[in-house]
Amino acid sequence: MDIASFIDHTILRPDCTLKEVKQVCEEAKTYAFKAVCIPPYFVSAAANLLKDEPIKVSTVIGFPMGYATTAAKVEEIKRALNEGVDEVDVVVNLAALKNQDWSYVRNDADSVTRAVHLKGKAIKLIFETSLLTESEIDKLCGISRELEVDFVKTSTGFNGGGATEEIVKHLRANLPKKIKIKASGGIRDAATAIKMIEAGAVRLGCSTSIDLVSGSMPA
Repeated sequence: MDIASFIDHTILRPDCTLKEVKQVCEEAKTYAFKAVCIPPYFVSAAANLLKDEPIKVSTVIGFPMGYATTAAKVEEIKRALNEGVDEVDVVVNLAALKNQDWSYVRNDADSVTRAVHLKGKAIKLIFETSLLTESEIDKLCGISRELEVDFVKTSTGFNGGGATEEIVKHLRANLPKKIKIKASGGIRDAATAIKMIEAGAVRLGCSTSIDLVSGSMPA
């Protein structure tokens, strides 16, 4: 299996530098990763570095908490799109969700999806599944189906646990085939990556991508 073609090569640490982002882009070229996922601040630089490559440039919106206002998320998206991003990974409003304000959750997701699709780009809606009940996950799947998002992403990797084989299977069973799944958080070896793919994920968010595809991990 060509695991590299599933990987969003990721660097989202709050203290990451331009030098590190450039390195991630070069590594993506070398290993033929599907995309790089970098902070919004570096979108323009990454888009320039990868402008002649098939590698997607992805960034995060409302990250990692999700409770930024809808207007703030939309403005973040507009800026990223103007700077050359191909895909945006947007965190759902978890605070609104936990307060059972499903109208707000739905309208928030609708606004960010429209902003992305207006420019013909792809949106990945981040659920943060480890903080949600099965009922909450299923309601979000319903919203995702209605809005026709491009991807559902399991986790930010910053809040609670990450992806599990079980949750990927659950998402796959509750979403139409046209909505793809990105597994993210805690995918650090090839065996785990393969389990996620077999469960239904077509993208993997990884910060240890090179170790993963080489089948080794640092001591």
